[in-house]
Amino acid sequence: MQYISRKKTFFPLNPAFRGYLKLYEREIRLPISYEELRYYDSSIPVYDKDGKDTLWESVFYPDSMYGQLKAGLKRIYSILKAGGDQAAEEHLQVERIDYCTFGNSHPFRIRIVNTYNEVYDYFYIKTADASRIYGLELEHILSPYWMSYIVDGNTLVEEHIAGVPGDQFIDQYLQRPEFNPKRIAKEFVKFNERCFVRLLGDMRSYNFVFDITPDFDDVQFRIRAIDFDQQFYEGKRTLYMPQYFKENRIFVELAIKHLNAEVVKQYQQEERSLIARRIKAHRHRIKDLRDVIMTDRVSFPEKITQLGEELAQYYDDAVFGRCKTMGEIIERSLKRLLVKSMK
Repeated sequence: MQYISRKKTFFPLNPAFRGYLKLYEREIRLPISYEELRYYDSSIPVYDKDGKDTLWESVFYPDSMYGQLKAGLKRIYSILKAGGDQAAEEHLQVERIDYCTFGNSHPFRIRIVNTYNEVYDYFYIKTADASRIYGLELEHILSPYWMSYIVDGNTLVEEHIAGVPGDQFIDQYLQRPEFNPKRIAKEFVKFNERCFVRLLGDMRSYNFVFDITPDFDDVQFRIRAIDFDQQFYEGKRTLYMPQYFKENRIFVELAIKHLNAEVVKQYQQEERSLIARRIKAHRHRIKDLRDVIMTDRVSFPEKITQLGEELAQYYDDAVFGRCKTMGEIIERSLKRLLVKSMK
């Protein structure tokens, strides 16, 4: 059984990391902070359509602060989605503010509605944690997906990542006859490889979503991570490999049933090749991020030592065992991939 630290330590953003975020226009002055949202005076539980408690609460604020709060949240949404263009803000309405007491980040979820057509969207406001923001940035650079997020002081704002949560996909979608299980297995193999290379941990089924796209002759699947708290934080190697979580066992069984060892190896190599191309395309940004990560403290010495030793054994590469920071470990992981792609 995999073991995740019950309560992850939050790490502050150091000046070098803030400099990086400003350089790439991630740190922007915001009208509302995470701390201000905590001053609600009442709440009610949020239930899903089946009456099950979602572990979210809708929160309510005093009338004296609600008007300013709504205006600030609409402004944040326009910054996140439209580069700060305020033209559409008069047509937006903050319909609901939810708060989650489950997990590490205790996020606020903002439901915002366009009053013209009643189409709604979500975004999240959380406490800024360095390892989580490193995870968002690496996802933006190394995955197929662009990430929209902004930081101001100790406040982190993230876009909503649409999709079917993995645990719901298992219960409600996996057995649909129109879904090709080989395609699902293929995407899980590629997702597993992507997480391992960039050391994103704790990808249990409820921490990723399925993006389902009908194609002209079949249905395509893409898996996207939605939780980045465990970016190179833990010491155990297998915590960075989704295949080892019991919650994902059914996807592993699909891969065993429908894919042979050579096909799995092919998909792993395809994913590593794509990541190598992204590194080359964003080499200046990767270098700037590498310079920050190398000396940053986003884990503990015993975890760094354990992960370095386990990766040294796994890859038969002694360099991992000499790494003193998580930055050095991720650099070695990506460098191996680049060197192999050049060969």
